[in-house]
Amino acid sequence: MRVRDIKLVEKKATEIRKDIVQMICKSKSGHPGGSLSAADIVTALYFSEMNIDPKNPKMEGRDRFVLSKGHAAPVLYSALAERGYFDRELLGTLRAYGSPLQGHPDMKKLPGVEISTGSLGQGLSVANGMALSARISGENYRTYVLMGDGELQEGQVWEAAMSAAHFKLDSICAFVDSNNLQIDGNVDKIMGVEPLDKKWEAFGWNVIIIDGHNFQEIFDALDKAKETKGQPTVIIAKTVKGKGVSFMENVCGFHGVAPTCEETEKAIAELEKVSEI
Repeated sequence: MRVRDIKLVEKKATEIRKDIVQMICKSKSGHPGGSLSAADIVTALYFSEMNIDPKNPKMEGRDRFVLSKGHAAPVLYSALAERGYFDRELLGTLRAYGSPLQGHPDMKKLPGVEISTGSLGQGLSVANGMALSARISGENYRTYVLMGDGELQEGQVWEAAMSAAHFKLDSICAFVDSNNLQIDGNVDKIMGVEPLDKKWEAFGWNVIIIDGHNFQEIFDALDKAKETKGQPTVIIAKTVKGKGVSFMENVCGFHGVAPTCEETEKAIAELEKVSEI
């Protein structure tokens, strides 16, 4: 197992959260809640786990990342910028006309984006295709996919889950950002998806449940996923919508509403206190 610098990724995740709040505020549009809840997962992948090269985005054998919940694009954009795929100044153009940083990721406009996403439920199917391609071509890259728990209400997710298990796609590692909130309210009240562990197990997956804001648990789960052969792995990450910004945490209203300038100043002040610890 590799040695990871927990303090480094914790600080990087805080910087990513600051980016998220600031870019959505400037654009006056976006999805802060689910971007913030996924920040630790995405940080772990981009700054410690995945085999990638910002100087060569199309490097052969690189690991793939599919942001199935494409509306959380700000977390991906920040990670790519912080990792060096493009100039950080571009973050200030989120959702602007002509900007490559649109409301959902566009693989034709931005380096590092493996697939255009946004139509919920499709990401795992794409990941299956990537994993099958690796098998056919004899490559050993891994494919990571991030889904929301509300997204699991889409039937295509379960067709893809069945397919991945059938073909024993053990190079797939899926994350479920399980924050129990979606645009209209609590997931369990709108269309319950629990018990997630038993459902994924029934579809033939290796299931790991973690605290999605604990880097040690994230890394341990990633190691276990790599060790698992003959079946894909899903990591059910228990998270908090709006994590890191007190007045956004567990607030459904911040699913797709931009913070005001005053709220952004308050959020940045909170996050900077975290950076000082």
